[in-house]
Amino acid sequence: MTSPTPPRCLVLRLAGPVQSWGGTSLFNRRDTQTEPTKSGLVGLLAAAQGLRRTDPIETLLTLTFGVRTDQPGTLLRDYHTLSDYRGRPLPSAAVTAKGLQKPTSPAKHTHVTERFYLQDAVFIAAVSGPEPVLDTLVVALRAPAFPLALGRRSCPPTQPLLLTPTGQTDTALWDGDLAAVLENTVPWQASDAQRERLAAARPRPRTIDLPVTVDDPHGDEIRRDVPTSFDPRDRGFTTRRVRQTWARLPPPWPVDPTDTDGPAAHDPFALLGW
Repeated sequence: MTSPTPPRCLVLRLAGPVQSWGGTSLFNRRDTQTEPTKSGLVGLLAAAQGLRRTDPIETLLTLTFGVRTDQPGTLLRDYHTLSDYRGRPLPSAAVTAKGLQKPTSPAKHTHVTERFYLQDAVFIAAVSGPEPVLDTLVVALRAPAFPLALGRRSCPPTQPLLLTPTGQTDTALWDGDLAAVLENTVPWQASDAQRERLAAARPRPRTIDLPVTVDDPHGDEIRRDVPTSFDPRDRGFTTRRVRQTWARLPPPWPVDPTDTDGPAAHDPFALLGW
């Protein structure tokens, strides 16, 4: 009897000047979630493979995802206006008997819309599934068929996108399941500026605590971000269950084990004499 194959993961570093992971917002206000959505990650992998919007994505939907927030970034609100380059009034929500949109009345030539982005954020996404599928994705990510984006086309990723285990040249996959890889294996990927800010804090953090979200059929949180199709004529979403956990990583600076001037020594009840 052969032993089961140990789990392995593909790991992505999702970082860029801006990224935006849309949720349920529509029309003139497009919000972003605080971390990458499954729809956005499936779309990124589909683009790397050269899948078009009408192509089936069932193979990608069988994959399991996990996300770690290495640097949450800050929210950016981008103010937009739009108009018809021909000088025509913008269409309204009303339609004619033939199903054509009516022009606005009184005529409106400029429309205000808002877009929200995460700026200077860094996420680590781990993907698990059948190893042949992961190997195919590694090849696609190294030479993507279509430009890759962090949620929207205007948000290209910075390099490196695909993270490989240190010292391994024969594979780009990481040993372990999603939780183990995100919580214990992949080093902290925050920017140099973020590292310097935390290193300058007094007292310095003794650990780097990072939130982790992983797919879990028994998780207690439900998210509606699983695409059933990217076809513009038949686009839809369904739900998934996730579990929240934490990664506690060692900091990139030396920690004095005898130093008690930090969170570990903080006792709020001491002020009450308890």
